[in-house]
Amino acid sequence: MTGDSVENSPLGMDLAFPYRLLGEGRDGCECLFLLHGSGVDETTLVPLARRIAPGAVLVAARGRIPQEDGFRWFERITPTRFEQKSILAETAAFAAFASQAAKRHGLDLDHATFLGYSNGANLISSLMLLHPGIVHRAALLRPMPVLDQTPATDLKGTRALIIAGAADETYGPFAPALVTLLSRHGSEIEARIIPSGHEIGDPDAAIVGQWLAGPAAVAHVG
Repeated sequence: MTGDSVENSPLGMDLAFPYRLLGEGRDGCECLFLLHGSGVDETTLVPLARRIAPGAVLVAARGRIPQEDGFRWFERITPTRFEQKSILAETAAFAAFASQAAKRHGLDLDHATFLGYSNGANLISSLMLLHPGIVHRAALLRPMPVLDQTPATDLKGTRALIIAGAADETYGPFAPALVTLLSRHGSEIEARIIPSGHEIGDPDAAIVGQWLAGPAAVAHVG
């Protein structure tokens, strides 16, 4: 994305969530919404997204809950327990944001991919369950289920990729429960465990890139 650096991309502040748009005006309709992990900001997933889909339009959004020197998507009680009212409020706000951003920039949510890491991935899975119709394709890196109660949502027609780290001792053990949860609601799931901790990198980019190329391609990823 020559001439399209994060540094010279303005931070939009007039929708519910601050965001940067990268790749506007490119040919094709490929689009990725990026939801970062906790304690950082919207710029952190851009390098990974560029490796996954170099020609895509990127909507890099920023969570609204301050944490240390960065942000997160909803409030937490412990590392693995989360404030439910915060999840409900922030998820509803993001559903509206995604629709408004797509309309403003001529993006088709039916063909968009939502890429989330850790707390961002957890917002996306909650979005799928609480506001069906926004997310049709989701790549969730190091996620876990966070909702205490889930509605009887029909997720048929949606695809989700879940990548857990074998050495991610805190969050890795929760990934199978999310696979079961989304599958039970009808989503088509691809699940992978890689030799990693909670950090993400090139192996994740390779798996997500092949998964986006089609259901058959991801079967060849070890």
